[in-house]
Amino acid sequence: MNDVPVKERLKPAGAPAPTAEQPSLYADRQKVYPKAVSGPVRRAKWAVLALCLGLYYLVPWIRWDRGPDAPNQAVLVDLGHGRLYFFFFEIWPQEVYFLTGLLVLGAIGLFAATSLFGRVWCGFACPQTVWTDLFMWVEAKIQGDRNARMKLDAQPWSAAKLRLKGLTHAAWIGIAAATGGAWIMYFNDAPTVAVELLTFQASKEVYFFFGLFTFTTYLLAGWAREQVCTYMCPWPRFQAAMLDENSLVVSYRAWRGEPRGKAKADGVGDCVDCRACVNVCPTGIDIRDGQQLECIGCGLCIDACDDIMKKLDRPTGLVAFETFANIDASNAATRAMSPCAARLDAGMAARTAPRFIRPRTLVYAAVLSAVVAVMLGAWLLRQTVTLAVIRDRAPLFVSLSDGGIRNGYTVKIANKDRVAGELTLVLESPTRLLLSVQEAQELGPNRFRVTTRGDGITQWRALATLPPGERTQESTAVTFRLLDARGRTVVSERSVFLGPH
Repeated sequence: MNDVPVKERLKPAGAPAPTAEQPSLYADRQKVYPKAVSGPVRRAKWAVLALCLGLYYLVPWIRWDRGPDAPNQAVLVDLGHGRLYFFFFEIWPQEVYFLTGLLVLGAIGLFAATSLFGRVWCGFACPQTVWTDLFMWVEAKIQGDRNARMKLDAQPWSAAKLRLKGLTHAAWIGIAAATGGAWIMYFNDAPTVAVELLTFQASKEVYFFFGLFTFTTYLLAGWAREQVCTYMCPWPRFQAAMLDENSLVVSYRAWRGEPRGKAKADGVGDCVDCRACVNVCPTGIDIRDGQQLECIGCGLCIDACDDIMKKLDRPTGLVAFETFANIDASNAATRAMSPCAARLDAGMAARTAPRFIRPRTLVYAAVLSAVVAVMLGAWLLRQTVTLAVIRDRAPLFVSLSDGGIRNGYTVKIANKDRVAGELTLVLESPTRLLLSVQEAQELGPNRFRVTTRGDGITQWRALATLPPGERTQESTAVTFRLLDARGRTVVSERSVFLGPH
């Protein structure tokens, strides 16, 4: 029994023995070696990459004067004080609905962009794409283009190979460290935390998250690469639900390219099967096989194919941003034609301009407009002073020795302005209650002057007492109001006064 291999002992009874014909459920990763390419799409990707990286690395260093005793960083998530600063916006923890609205806007905007242009987000602006593009550019600069990298990996280890690989990974780690450091600066003052990081004076939490984001950037952009898009990201699994026949996606015009063959052969299409589109693909797919989960819609195959078509003195656009409706129409128009100029003319004539205004996009536009209107209205109606009244729960009420009944309250006033102010706290009740506020100046019956702290929360202890001999219900609704200097209500808060049965 002990001589039987462990795998055989753990195999369920009656399970069939594996055979050589049974395919493996796991395939080893085939490393992708994208070839460098130039063209309009590649230039657009470089522009988007420079914009995204520039914003990410530079925004924490932008200063914004908010006055004394306030952080002067334009974009800052101040966890210690519970604030989110974005230039002239300041969001408090209880205003998290603004962040929710921004997330909803981002999601609906992504749905709309996908419906119009396919996976344009994945191909141009996704952080995984941006940093992977940067890492691959560094790799190509150090190790050479596609063929040179393939040859280097096939060689046995040597001093030259070790030097090239070492330089590549050192550059990757440097970029990853800059990425992790920039992320930390969104939660701490950038100049301060930069000095603390370099002088080893930062806190353990800062070093932990710095190391975490450095490691994940190095791992995902340097090693995982297309595996993230293919296996880890959920977006490819349901992005097809946002597409329709009028979505512009990267497509191979098979009606023009098939059948494939030599450039000078008779009776073949424009595709010469050079595999240039495959060699430049960052995920290693063949766009000629149609829409695939791995395709991120980057469009680099368009530049590669157009370059070959120009060299062969043939029209460009064999691979292009095209709609499914146009692909079907061109297929139908050229189905009975042989590969020739007439076929190209017929296929192009069958095309129609993409319809950007259609029911799906109108729904997305309506939802986006509604969310923007709600958020704008919420911001315009945003109160700079808020009032929270928390009634004591233990005990519910106190019976005094003279027969009176007393309830205790904690009154919290949040002042979102930078300047301290004075307000009047008033208690309104249908029954005769006497209000007292500790450490506040009494202005009259149930009226007290309270001083608020600028950009902060002040807390007061208030007691409401029902005099002896007065009768009240078990629960009586009361209202606390804050009045300004002119006696106008700034904010009010409802609560209850509890008594015995």
